[in-house]
Amino acid sequence: MRIGQSLATLGAETVADLIATAAKAKARGYHSAWTNQRPGGWDPVTVLAAMPDSPPELGTAVVPTYPRHPVVMATEALTAQAITGGRFTLGIGPSHESLMTGQLGLPYESPARHTREYLEVLRPLLRGEHVKHAGRFFTVDTQLTIDAPAPPVLVSALGPRMLEVTRELADGTLALWVQPKLVADYLVPRLADRRVVVSVSVSVTTEPDRVREDFARQLAIINELPAYRAVLDRGGLSGPADTVVAGDEAVVAAELRRFADAGVTDLLVMPTGGERERSRALDLVPELFPG
Repeated sequence: MRIGQSLATLGAETVADLIATAAKAKARGYHSAWTNQRPGGWDPVTVLAAMPDSPPELGTAVVPTYPRHPVVMATEALTAQAITGGRFTLGIGPSHESLMTGQLGLPYESPARHTREYLEVLRPLLRGEHVKHAGRFFTVDTQLTIDAPAPPVLVSALGPRMLEVTRELADGTLALWVQPKLVADYLVPRLADRRVVVSVSVSVTTEPDRVREDFARQLAIINELPAYRAVLDRGGLSGPADTVVAGDEAVVAAELRRFADAGVTDLLVMPTGGERERSRALDLVPELFPG
């Protein structure tokens, strides 16, 4: 199981902070570093392209599809791939209606169908092919001439229809708010040999209950987002705090190994808790999964 570090939960306020955090992830031995598109935040594709001292793989987890035309997304991804020397991975997803419509005023129609059509345009563009497409959401007749290899494409897929689209048209899934049993029983069987990239909040702490209570309070909105609520219900979980791996080093090690045994190909660590608890979690994971 490869290990990655999420840069999205560290509270970095400047691009310099993100670049420094990625350099620390490389020094610790992480295989990858990831960041996402936050409302009002930095553009993740641009930020990742500015990280020369970083782990071998740089990925977005994730960039929303609705605000970006697939031709624009392909152009940005290939540019980042060229700048990073072939180390870029594009993670995309439809996001949530409350963000796409509530904040941006974009229609949030048929997210699984939209994602399928998006990938039907995006993937051949990334391969340098001429795309002529007339569909429900996109009409395209163009080709890109950027000299860069096609980056891998991962999809934030949690529901059955999105997982089907991912299996057919993408390289794997980016999942969160899941425990090992759901990975083994639900995700892996639906994805065949695709990558299963799972984000997990981790804290090495003597006060796991306090860490989970704080986490639940800070991320209460997760329960209100239908796609996340559905996957939590599917796993029999009351909320996102149930997915936090927290405890002493032995407890954390045992829980993280369960993800490897379940079929996770890439574990993305989202450190949580106090500064010391987050730092020890980031130090521990490469010790557990070296190389």
